[in-house]
Amino acid sequence: MKRRHFIATSSAALAAGFLPSCSGKSAKPKLTVFTWADYLSDEAKAAFEKAHGCEVVIDTFDSNEAMIAKIESGATGYDILVPSSYAVKQLESKGLLQPLNHAKLPNLANIDKTYLTHALDPEMKISAPYMMAPTCVAYLKSKVPDAEPTWGLFSRADVKGRATLLDDMREVLGAALKNLGHSLNSTDSAQLEAAAALAIEWKTNIAKFENEQYKSGIASGEFHLVHGYAGDLIAVQAENGDIEIVIPKEGASFPCDDLCIPKSAKNADLAHAFINHLCDAEVAAENMEWIGYRAPNTAAYKSLTEDFRGSPILFPPDEVFSKCEPIGYLGDKLPLWTAAWEKVKNA
Repeated sequence: MKRRHFIATSSAALAAGFLPSCSGKSAKPKLTVFTWADYLSDEAKAAFEKAHGCEVVIDTFDSNEAMIAKIESGATGYDILVPSSYAVKQLESKGLLQPLNHAKLPNLANIDKTYLTHALDPEMKISAPYMMAPTCVAYLKSKVPDAEPTWGLFSRADVKGRATLLDDMREVLGAALKNLGHSLNSTDSAQLEAAAALAIEWKTNIAKFENEQYKSGIASGEFHLVHGYAGDLIAVQAENGDIEIVIPKEGASFPCDDLCIPKSAKNADLAHAFINHLCDAEVAAENMEWIGYRAPNTAAYKSLTEDFRGSPILFPPDEVFSKCEPIGYLGDKLPLWTAAWEKVKNA
């Protein structure tokens, strides 16, 4: 599953992603972080390096599956991993992570307790939540009148041929499950069968399943209704004021990327210090404004700019957020999902 591109990064952020590590030999201890591109502010990185007299080395992956494959193949040298929650559970099931020592992580007290009721690791035994944002629906107000914030929009006759759904099994079947009143991680065969039938109904109404062109398509008016990632949609909304972004009232996926320590980590103490640093209220606030994602850190919220904290997408009302879920780890139930998705794709 590709990483969700929630907020368009600034040119400075993009440039930072290509800065090399300090050249030459160094006696400083190194903390090696395996993460997504442009996922740590320069300030947060520099402050940690200064406080701990170390060098933070960043290596990147572009999908959870690529990261998992590398770790499962025996790759070592990483002290911190930043996978999505379901990938954390997969790594844990393989015995590839070490438990967190909470005595070394006092800033875990800052983590948003409301979010933890949704988390796959609510007691933070193996991971600490880092950044999150939802998958959304966007439509053109001039083309989809009287639109309600619901997945049912994809059944409207007036969007036929002008709508797109993500080409993503977990997102589409998850959306159908939510529309039917079920968990987006359901492994009930009857519920999955019903979700597949609903997704097939939606399929007859959409132009295509796809993960990239929906952004330019809705910005240009080619598409009137799209299913997409929050950051992509927030970015194109700035180009076209006719675009409305909503989290469906039935709930949606609200995935989170987590901080965890591989069992092979050579600098576990420094890794714990790094996690604690990123959970500091001021560091978390600066870091999330730089990245453009929401860190579930209650203590940090008061330090956010009014514009950022006021986002109804990143900070949805409680009645909406309570119905959102992270994408869960399916384990041995995955074949049920792949069979249902094959029905949808082959219909």
